[in-house]
Amino acid sequence: MDNWDEVRTAYQVARLGTVSGAAEVLGVHHATVIRHIDAIESWLGVKLFQRHARGYTPTEAGLDLLRVAQATDDQFSQLVGRLKGQGDEVSGELVVTSLSSMAPMLAPELAEFRRRHPDLVIRYLTGDRLFRLEYGEAHVALRAGAVPEQPDNVVQPFLNARLGLYGSRGYVEEHGMLKGQDDMVNHRFVASDNADSRAPFERWLRDAVPEENIVFRCSDAESARHAIRAGAGLGFVSLWEAASDTDLVQVMAPMEEWSSNLWLVTHVDLHRTNKVQSFVRFLKERAKDWPQ
Repeated sequence: MDNWDEVRTAYQVARLGTVSGAAEVLGVHHATVIRHIDAIESWLGVKLFQRHARGYTPTEAGLDLLRVAQATDDQFSQLVGRLKGQGDEVSGELVVTSLSSMAPMLAPELAEFRRRHPDLVIRYLTGDRLFRLEYGEAHVALRAGAVPEQPDNVVQPFLNARLGLYGSRGYVEEHGMLKGQDDMVNHRFVASDNADSRAPFERWLRDAVPEENIVFRCSDAESARHAIRAGAGLGFVSLWEAASDTDLVQVMAPMEEWSSNLWLVTHVDLHRTNKVQSFVRFLKERAKDWPQ
């Protein structure tokens, strides 16, 4: 396509809303961006943007181009991810994603896997966002909860993630140990800021204690663990995180309904590559020694 450079430029302007932002992403002068926009509008015979003091706003035609270019960009990212995963050598990039709460156990394993394969570059992506394997955003994903149902993914059971109810030593010294479930109304708790969280332990906690007893709310598990350690209240921590934290005191024996299943997820196009298979086998073996 003779006009691909102009299409790519228009896509970035529509996505970012400014000529300067598009120029920075594309690594070109802002005058080149303006020239490309003028050229493609002339070629198509339609205005793609409304110009104003704050930047460029896509017209209806510009939004249509944005949707098509976004799909093309996604497909290209998917192709790049597949190509990077090909070959018999364990080299290049290995992109692994998980919840941030898994980092204390997973990061050391990733480091060890790389030591065994020195030509490998590890990219470890954490957070609540669902990285899309079908678009090449990751080679291997560790996901919690219900069985992932995205099409074209290979899903394998990994672990049953067990959690315990913990408080800091300072909290226990000040407020005493939890004397069973009936005593929960006499304690403060740290929980998710999302009242609709589907995590089984969060649902259990909100059923077990009054809303006013949940006095510290966090958007992610790592922040919650720091709040628990700081004495903000009692809260849930995975057994593998608590095993290495001497300041945490388990105040109630783990219950089965707090557990969450973990799944190893790969894309069907990359599942059989040597790199992915080598890492999956390695991780399954190493996870046998994780605290349970």
